[in-house]
Amino acid sequence: MITIQLNDRQLKIIEIVKANEPITGEKVAEKLNVTRATLRSDLVVLTMTGILDARPKVGYFYVGEGDFSNENNLMKQMKVSDVMGVPLTARQSDTVYDVIVNIFLEDSGGVFIIDDNDYLCGVVSRKDLLKATMGNNDIKKDPIGLAMTRVPNIATVLEDEYICDAAKKLVKREVDSLPVVRYVNGDSQKMKIVGKISKTLITRLFVEMTDK
Repeated sequence: MITIQLNDRQLKIIEIVKANEPITGEKVAEKLNVTRATLRSDLVVLTMTGILDARPKVGYFYVGEGDFSNENNLMKQMKVSDVMGVPLTARQSDTVYDVIVNIFLEDSGGVFIIDDNDYLCGVVSRKDLLKATMGNNDIKKDPIGLAMTRVPNIATVLEDEYICDAAKKLVKREVDSLPVVRYVNGDSQKMKIVGKISKTLITRLFVEMTDK
């Protein structure tokens, strides 16, 4: 059986909310001297279990001790927007060399490529970059667009999709990360990148939430 055990930071969040309710996530982050993104999964856990209540444009309230009897549903209810990370992007006109430098500086598994309108147009993995460096290619001149996998041959996820569904896409496509996109004016051909979801993010979330 999997049970949720609150960590030290989550316990501190509860105390802060008790003493300052209503309080925004940004204010909680300030008091803990961390970023709002760092607290995202903690706040999701505390609200999903019923310990805190989140009200749009108002903040967090302390509700009670929470309900830990349905931990599996907790993960199922989480949306991609709750845990998505910051994406690494490049323009399709950027050189292969520049993208290689950025991907290693950021220690990223892949890069999402955007066109001149800032729409998603492709994805490049480390394996793609390795292939691009082989042979007689001039990586300081060749645009990354020559090495990328192009839309529509890539998988994406939307902000309001469930984490479990995003995880299934990652496994099915056998990739390390997926771009989180938002359709412009409802047009699925025009996708703005708003985040990324990765196997590492999902694994970290699971570890933070549960203790066997």
